[in-house]
Amino acid sequence: QVQFVESGGGLVQPGGSLRLSCVASGFNFSNYAMGWYRVSPGKEREWISIIHAYGGRIIYRDAVRDRFTISRDNAKNTVSLQMDSLKPEDTAVYLCNKFPPFSDSSSWGQGTQVTVSS
Repeated sequence: QVQFVESGGGLVQPGGSLRLSCVASGFNFSNYAMGWYRVSPGKEREWISIIHAYGGRIIYRDAVRDRFTISRDNAKNTVSLQMDSLKPEDTAVYLCNKFPPFSDSSSWGQGTQVTVSS
């Protein structure tokens, strides 16, 4: 059974930093590109960063480029997202999944809430 467990969210002031982590299980993690996604109030889920299977290629959405850094540890089935210079518009629930995500909607975890506010 595929499972993702995200952690590391919280309340932070604009300009602050957070580091999110996601532990994956139930599939051969090292064989797949992984992505971080977010769901903001009133918006659809969007991918924000993708890291390919062995970390050789990394992609960022324009809105987070130069502020967020994705990484992975295939030995620990973990993908992380370092978020710096956070802005109020980064407020969202952050989730991870492979990229593209599994077609089974139940594969999504609970996500971790990030709130950027003064």
